[in-house]
Amino acid sequence: MSTMELATDQEIFDENFDKMTWFDSKDAAKYLRKTVNALRIMVFRGYIRPRKFHRRLYFRRIELDRLLESSLF
Repeated sequence: MSTMELATDQEIFDENFDKMTWFDSKDAAKYLRKTVNALRIMVFRGYIRPRKFHRRLYFRRIELDRLLESSLF
């Protein structure tokens, strides 16, 4: 892949996150640049509160942003 293709892929990735309000565990971990297991540990320690829907965890983007701004982890 060329540098132009990578930049385009990154722009698409950022644009998709900009439109999202709710993230599943995989997307939330990617947004925080953590592993899914690290995200689960953060939930267990009470740093972030997930919502359950059909046995899956979902996270609000605004809460993830607050977590990043407060630098709790």
